[in-house]
Formats: sequence, structure tokens, C-alpha cells
Amino acid sequence: MSTSHPLDNPIWEALTTSQAPFAETYNLARRFHPDVTSLTGLPEPSEEAYQSLASLVSPGERAALLLEAPPKPPSGWTIIETVPLVQMVHDDPNKIAPSVLQFEELNERDAARMLALAELTKPGPFGRRTHEVGVYLGVYRDGDLVAMAGERLRLPGYTEISAICTHPEHSGRGYATALTSSLVSRIRDRNETPFLHVRPDNRRAVELYERLGFRERTVLHLAVLCK
Repeated sequence: MSTSHPLDNPIWEALTTSQAPFAETYNLARRFHPDVTSLTGLPEPSEEAYQSLASLVSPGERAALLLEAPPKPPSGWTIIETVPLVQMVHDDPNKIAPSVLQFEELNERDAARMLALAELTKPGPFGRRTHEVGVYLGVYRDGDLVAMAGERLRLPGYTEISAICTHPEHSGRGYATALTSSLVSRIRDRNETPFLHVRPDNRRAVELYERLGFRERTVLHLAVLCK
């Protein structure tokens, strides 16, 4: 497979460039440390690449891939989950929504609360150390983390906004809009292009991102595998 655009295979591109220091590598497979995230990259979903991945993943451990087509792993792998994801790229800075929301940068002291919020809201693969890969912003109310968003994949010229989530008891208050807008501004200030991934059936989120200046670029497939 010849990748015509770096965002066609963003995990692999990130782990071979800007986020190479986070990579665990074996031949044709790279992955983040499992405590960071289960995201894994292959140059292409070939049998040889899956063999390399098998040397990185312990039995029962999960590997999450972003593929251009639905997964067809060789024997020995079990597909735990596969879902399409719309990849959206920000291309209209004029639609960034200003906000007076008070938030704070999250770090190690917030890790347990971040993980708990991610486990509750299911924004996608998230680990105890995911906050280490980029800037994460959060909203606290009465000592509880009720909303967050942050930077996950980074590759030359692009940064992914991820883990955009709000506790169900605090939805509808504009937290996702404000956090996403702030991250877009920070990323654009670095002369990089923000992008994100969202399930196509999550129309509320898709419409929010469109209002903030994102457009659909392509559809990828998240595949969570286990051997």
C-alpha cells in the first residue's frame, strides 16, 4: 500500500516521526506503551506486519489500529471491535468559538480522574499515561473532573484532538465546544493543522465540529484486536 497522505495512516506516521520516542518497535510494527494507549501502527496491514505486531503484544493484550478498510487479520487474531470513524480536518479558523470558560492543564495528578472520566464516557482508547503525549485541558466542578479534551497523535504539520468528553450530568454547558476551540487555537498557533476522529452516528458531535470549522476528510476503521 502506498500512503498518499500522512493522515491516511496517522498512528504509523506519528510513531515514526514526532512521537517516535513513545514507540515500542518490532520490525514492521510500532505501538505506544500500553499504559499510554493501545494505539498501534503498521505501515500496511500485511501478514508480515501482523507477525511483527504479534511479537509486541502479549497474549490477551489489545491492539487498536486505524485502517483504511475493515480489518482482515490473519489467523491467531480476534477482532474485539471494529467501527468506522470519520476523520475531520480543521480548515476554517474563522469559526473558532471564543470562550471565557475556566479550565486547567491536566497532568499526572489528574491521571486517575482522567481515566475514570474516559471509562465512563468511552471517547476511545485511553490509558493512565495518555496525558503524557500532549496538552490536555480539563474542567473541574466541586473537585470533580467533568470535562476534558487533549492532544493525542502528533505528526509533522498535524495534531489530533482526542478524548473530547463530558460527564453526562454536566452535558449541554458548552464544555466540549470551549475545550475543542482552545486546543484548535493552540495547535494553529504552532502552525499545525488540527484533526480528529468521530463516529459517523454521533451526529451531535459531527455537527459541533463542523460549526467549529472542521470538514470531513475520509473514513477510517478503528479495529481493536487481541491475540
